[in-house]
Amino acid sequence: MSHVDSRTDLATNPDLRPVVGPGAVGGGWRRFFDLLVLMSVSDFRKAYFGTVLGYAWSLLRPLMLFAVLLAVFTQIFRIGSQDVQNYEVFLLLNIVLFSFFQEATMTATMSVVAQEGIVRKTQFPRLVVPMSIVLTSFFNLGMNMVAVLVFALAFGVYPLWTWLLFPVSLLALVVLTSATSCYLSALYVRHRDVAIIWSVAATALFYGSAVLFPVTIIREGLLRDIIFANPIVPILVQTNKWVIDPDAPSAVAAAGGWAHLVPATAIFIGTCIVAVWYFQREAPRVAEEL
Repeated sequence: MSHVDSRTDLATNPDLRPVVGPGAVGGGWRRFFDLLVLMSVSDFRKAYFGTVLGYAWSLLRPLMLFAVLLAVFTQIFRIGSQDVQNYEVFLLLNIVLFSFFQEATMTATMSVVAQEGIVRKTQFPRLVVPMSIVLTSFFNLGMNMVAVLVFALAFGVYPLWTWLLFPVSLLALVVLTSATSCYLSALYVRHRDVAIIWSVAATALFYGSAVLFPVTIIREGLLRDIIFANPIVPILVQTNKWVIDPDAPSAVAAAGGWAHLVPATAIFIGTCIVAVWYFQREAPRVAEEL
């Protein structure tokens, strides 16, 4: 039934009431988490089912990108070896963390539409769909972090007490990734250009998030302020200090003070608020739009 027909029926028969679809967490939180784990584990297994190397592919993909970029930035441009202590570990860790953000958000963008058959079920919680993509990517991240740990120890980066603070920066990245994924998945239902736009934007973010180079090589000024407006940058900078080089500047020091982190903080909080509001608003209408 079209929207016009629905409005006409309601106008002619006041006893009729529009049927509102389930919200973001339709059916309760317990059911939401049960379905979330079930879908995430299934997707994780299905991604590597039937492949020759199996789960090893989750490690090989970032490692192959790492090998190429390491050769470029140490042998051709010679940036890493001169300006960053333990550049190899710095580059691999940044690639692994950003790949989690990029993989989750790009896959989640089309997830709701891809699961049209499930979403149309009356009591299926819509939020499970994009969040299951984030959780699946988090499983990949966990496997990749094992490789990063082995690599770091091999290159002389030994455990520090500040490693205990790493979950703080990881939590911030997961929250940002989840908010972005949910917002894009709901937006894509109405606007199919979002997938193309975000694929370009995610690539631009990769090169503009200080993944390949230390942000300190950029002079203090407008350009550094613009880069630090990206919420991913302070997360990566602080992670480098906590995990790899305790002598490296913190995110606050590298940005030039707390005031310079206000834009990134505002964008981070704003993204989370808008994502929650928009997804909750659109969740009951998803079936109608598909």
